[in-house]
Parts: sequence; structure tokens; C-alpha cells
Amino acid sequence: MKFDIPKDVLLKNIQLVESAVGTKTNLPILANILIEAEENAVFLAGTDLDVGIISSIPLKPGLKGSITVPAKKFLDIIKELPQENISIAVKKNDMVWIECGNSLFKIIGLPKKEFPQLPELKNKNFISIQQKTLKNMLEMVDFAISRDETRYVLNGVLFIIKPSFLRLAATDGRRLAIAEKEMQFPNTQETKAIVPTKAISQLNRILSEEGDVKVFFGENQVMFDLGQTKVISRLIEGDFPNYEQVVPKEVKDKISVERNALLAATRRAGIFSSQDSVAIKMELGKDKLTLSKSTPYLGEVKEELAVEYKGKDITIGFNPAYLVDVLKVIDQERVLFEVSDPEKPGVLRLGKEYVYVVLPMQLA
Repeated sequence: MKFDIPKDVLLKNIQLVESAVGTKTNLPILANILIEAEENAVFLAGTDLDVGIISSIPLKPGLKGSITVPAKKFLDIIKELPQENISIAVKKNDMVWIECGNSLFKIIGLPKKEFPQLPELKNKNFISIQQKTLKNMLEMVDFAISRDETRYVLNGVLFIIKPSFLRLAATDGRRLAIAEKEMQFPNTQETKAIVPTKAISQLNRILSEEGDVKVFFGENQVMFDLGQTKVISRLIEGDFPNYEQVVPKEVKDKISVERNALLAATRRAGIFSSQDSVAIKMELGKDKLTLSKSTPYLGEVKEELAVEYKGKDITIGFNPAYLVDVLKVIDQERVLFEVSDPEKPGVLRLGKEYVYVVLPMQLA
């Protein structure tokens, strides 16, 4: 195998696939990146057996072939080379020569046959979505994914695909985020699948503002094809909770408030939150919302916001982080927040396209 490639192109593609490489593994090959030169392209791939990333570089190699190299060391070498063309070649005994300017590195590789075979889902059921749309929808729900590994079915985003819409949902048991977009998938089978956190993180990093992504679903795997980059992931097995039954009915008296003002006030109130005393107090009155937090041996904060509200007086507690997470991803100037009772969830809705449900907390 032999090919020449600009440093910036190689570096960008190594960084894409290196993030999928296993960091804690008993299999040495999983710490490696696969480099494969075919007739009109060079492919890089990394995987930890749960998530894999394949990146293709349109490039005519001098000699076809393949090799795997230690991911981190390979990345470190390429980063330090001068901004020139780099020559990659495989010599005897799987020795990889990396030449650039006056520099020559030799690194020991392992043959491709030891590298896991990444699945091909090309002929499976798929949908096509604008990358920007999917990225926005993921950003609206991914913060609600559970980090508790004992509740594995919550460690990802639920994808629901029907002929007329795409819906994403995530929950950690204390909050629930649902994003929905009307789309036309006329020839698509109805699909319900849970995509794990690591794959979602990789997608958020790779998805751009332009172009489409094809999403292929297999029996227990999914592939996101962005053209020159593919993300392949195992799906989480199990049944996602019946989230629809926990979404409260819409209430008449909503709080209309400027989003940035509520976000800033919640952040300030949250400064006095502690591990032992998390909840901030929200006191609702006619056209007035007061946020406060008092922490023993530390201090207190109180802030009043002008809002539009005609309902009954309510005092309720919320985890400030759960409000900040949603307010910072919404791009509307004003939001409608629904609170009906100190013991019932708060709800934020953006028409039919978004619902966020957050459970209240006991006030000390």
C-alpha cells in the first residue's frame, strides 16, 4: 500500500474515526485504525465493537492494500508533521513508513484480517433527512438521555419513523424530551429503535448544516451515511418506556416569559444549589415569577421576572440544571411554560414539534 495525501486532509479524517476507537479494551486491534487503499479512495475506520466510523477520502493511491496502526500514536505523529504532503507506505513485516518533508516515522502495524468486519446495511430499510434537521432534533433531546448504566434502555435516543413524521425521544426518568418533525417517508416501513449515547455524540459532532444523511436500519444495527463519512452502531435492545402517558394535558393558564431572562435568572439562582439542596423555588403570581434559593451556611438569592400569567398562585421547586438544559437549546424569544400544581410536572411546548416534561422537586 502506498499513497500521498495533504496533511490537513489526513488529520481531519483521522480525528473523525479516532473518536470511535476503544480506549479500554483487552483486544489490541481495537486500539488501531484501519487504513485501506482501494482503486479510487482511501478508507479509514475505527471501532470499539459498539460504534464504528468509516471515512472515505477520494484519492487514487500509488499501490492498493491495507494495514491497521495504533490510533493515538498515529494521530500524534500526523499532528506534529509540517503542513505538507505526507507519504504513507507499508513495507515488509507490516512496518508503516510515514514520510513528510525531512521527517520519517516507522510504526509497527497489524494486518487487516485481525480488524473487526464492520457491517454493510446498504440494502436495508432507510430514510433520508437533511443533516441540519437531524442535528437540531438531536440537540433538543440528547441532554435528557440517562447516564445511569443500570437503566440501559434509557441510555440512548428513541427513533420513531412513520410515513409522515420522524420523532425522537429521550428520558432519564426525571425529565422527558420529545422532538417531532413532519416528513414524507412514503415507502418506508414503520421503525422504532433506540440509538445509544455514544453514537448520538458522534453524530452531533459530525452532522453539518448542509447535505442529507441516509439512515439505514438493520435488525440490531443502524448506519448513518453522510456521504464520505459513515457512523455504524449497535442498537439498544429492550422496550423504551411508554413516554406518551406521562405527558400532561395542556393547561389553560400558561406562563409566557422571555427565554433569555428566564435562562439567566435560573442560572443565577442555581449558583446556590448544592448536592444536598438542589431545588430552586419558583413562586408564581399574577404577571410575576419569583425565583429564589436559600442554602444554609452559604447564602441566598432572589430574583423577580415580569411574565404574562393569569392563573392561581403556585410555589414549586425544580432542578435548575434541568431548566437551563432546555432553555439554552431553544431559539424562540418567548416560551410558554405550564405549571398546574406543586406535585405535577412542568411542561414546555413548542407547538406540535417539541415537548419537554420536567418533574418537580421537594423544597427544603
